[in-house]
Amino acid sequence: MEENNKITIIEGPPPVFEPVQDGWALGLGEGPHYNVTVLTRLRTFNGPALVERCYRAWNTGGPIHLHYRNDVGMEQQAPIIAVRSVESPDGHMLLLWLNMDSEKVEYEFDTSDDDDLDDSPDNLN
Repeated sequence: MEENNKITIIEGPPPVFEPVQDGWALGLGEGPHYNVTVLTRLRTFNGPALVERCYRAWNTGGPIHLHYRNDVGMEQQAPIIAVRSVESPDGHMLLLWLNMDSEKVEYEFDTSDDDDLDDSPDNLN
């Protein structure tokens, strides 16, 4: 795979994949295979350049993948189906919507008591 047709996580922990809740994104994974659309958020040095890399790949009809290491250190790839760069107080944040094989996706559920959460505006995402 060409270097320009992937975004690689070079350092840090494996990405955290969140189930997609947005209605517009739920239809992105539709197709002949049962895949799941997930979202991951990554800090990056230059988010707009990575968005441009995705656009160029899609504009030529090619795929682009996220290349990362899983929890046990094995290299994995997942097709990127949508991307967005946002500014945060910590720098650029890249939002990636990925198309994952439904048999390889594991969800973790937070069972903490919601009464313990602080709902002040500073703590809402």
